[in-house]
Amino acid sequence: MADDYLSSAKKQFEYYKMLGKKTFDQLSDEQLFWKYNEESNSIATIVKHLWGNMLSRWTDFLTTDGEKEWRERESEFINDIKDRTELLNKWNEGWDCLFNALNSLHEKDLEQIVYIRNLGHTVAEAINRQLAHYPYHVGQIFFIGKMLIGENWKSLSIPKGDSKKYNEEKFSQPKRKEHFADEYMKKEKE
Repeated sequence: MADDYLSSAKKQFEYYKMLGKKTFDQLSDEQLFWKYNEESNSIATIVKHLWGNMLSRWTDFLTTDGEKEWRERESEFINDIKDRTELLNKWNEGWDCLFNALNSLHEKDLEQIVYIRNLGHTVAEAINRQLAHYPYHVGQIFFIGKMLIGENWKSLSIPKGDSKKYNEEKFSQPKRKEHFADEYMKKEKE
């Protein structure tokens, strides 16, 4: 059961990483840095925050507090990313840190206590905490991208108006056990 949990968590994270990347792919370099107003964050700033959080939370995950002394959270909201290449490097570095940590875990680790800002969490709770946090920010990235692209936006899930067709296709297939993200990941590889 625990191995199923770890596998499912990894697939969830992979799915949200893919949604972010597919959003970046639809945007111009300029749009990655667009802000609605001075109080809002650009996609680049959100990526910088995710990167900082991921490095802090997942570096030495089992042995050190998830809020590292070297993390400068406030500076994550000052955009100094210069271009798409740097944005993608930070995006991938953060996710690589997360997946390296998750890939090192075993079933027996899930009940171990880890700390985030000195507050104890089981490993499973710490993973769930980030499974709530990262999709929240990927949703912001997605929303900003969709606003900027407008009618030329390419849907990352079921296109508007296609629900009935999509459901008919799904219900025409035999029942099976498959993680919902598997379907989207297969499309990504095509």
